[in-house]
Amino acid sequence: MEAATNIPRIVHYCWFGRGEKPSKMVKCMRSWEKHLVGYQFIEWNEDNFDLAINRYVIEAYEAKKYAFVSDYVRLYALYTHGGIYMDTDVEVVKSLDPFLLHEAFSGFEDEKFLQSGTMGAAKQHHWIKELLDDYDSRSFLRPDGTYDLTTNTAVITAICNKHGLVLNGSHQVLQNGVVFYPRDYFSPYDYINGGIFRTDNSHTIHHFAKSWLPAHVRIRGEVKRLVSRIVGPKAIAKMRKLLSSSH
Repeated sequence: MEAATNIPRIVHYCWFGRGEKPSKMVKCMRSWEKHLVGYQFIEWNEDNFDLAINRYVIEAYEAKKYAFVSDYVRLYALYTHGGIYMDTDVEVVKSLDPFLLHEAFSGFEDEKFLQSGTMGAAKQHHWIKELLDDYDSRSFLRPDGTYDLTTNTAVITAICNKHGLVLNGSHQVLQNGVVFYPRDYFSPYDYINGGIFRTDNSHTIHHFAKSWLPAHVRIRGEVKRLVSRIVGPKAIAKMRKLLSSSH
């Protein structure tokens, strides 16, 4: 008999802009089918989502900043259906079934910020509703014509910090029922410094296409990733420590 779960076996993902998915993303999504047997996969796009749902979403879409559109849509999908949301550049390396027993879950991206590339919740969970409601008073286009490029990870981290989340990257269960895991569970790749922190606990790996960043920043990240593969993340951490102590 199959154990009862709080979170349904549904995987949500977003693909706005009607462009062709890069081969790297297609490869990641194939890993979902391999490790998530019995799950339903739902793609959210222009054909099944009302972009006029609020000001933030339609402004981000018109600016062709689709990553920011997905910031809202992932929450909408989790609230209305329940399940697990994953970015299309997330590779699954182990089944996510163990996390279905939670009311809601996510994890750290590093010691100070949460990640949002892999997150799940039961249908109509109050935590997801709180994150959704935050967008009601926001606009993507600022009065001066610039864009509000505040990442959803920064916003979610700040909201959870108000609920008692300690920003130290450790396993935590908040009073609102949300469980947070260390970075190695869902986001073992350090896209800023290029380190890889994969362990036996790793269930997904977010490869960070970083579509919201300028091209030169994405290229710099890829260089750091190559350097990390050659010398290793521990060596890079040691070098950063030595450099900081020299100032």
